Amino acid sequence: MMDIKEIQKFLPHRYPFLLVDRITEIAPGTKAIGIKNVTINEEFFQGHFPNQPIMPGVLIIEAMAQVAGILAYCSGVTGRSVFFMSIEKAKFRKPVIPGDQLRFEIRTLHKRGNVWKFSGNATVEEKLVAEAEFTAMVTDKEI
Repeated sequence: MMDIKEIQKFLPHRYPFLLVDRITEIAPGTKAIGIKNVTINEEFFQGHFPNQPIMPGVLIIEAMAQVAGILAYCSGVTGRSVFFMSIEKAKFRKPVIPGDQLRFEIRTLHKRGNVWKFSGNATVEEKLVAEAEFTAMVTDKEI
């Protein structure tokens, strides 16, 4: 299990763009589970949408990618940064609102060299709210 301080050792992201609060499970090279507690204090709720706050879908996908980055680093990847290469099959099933707890389950589909392909699901109270497949590259470029 990783708390926010451990997560910050792996990811360069910081508030307001660090979108993972905890990692509850890691099976190196295979799977990771992460948690995001969604609160009304998130900056994006000021404009998305003021009278009906909904977490933007692209940020849900970004949070999945952050969990995937931690999975890659914990799987022995060498490199300083992980960058998106593609996002496929993204679907948003239900709005995510303040008070929700997002649970991300990320699985490695395959890896070749420094390129990884993942699938991710985001759930709230065991209900699927978003899913996607995405590809990322680990590089020595520092952010």
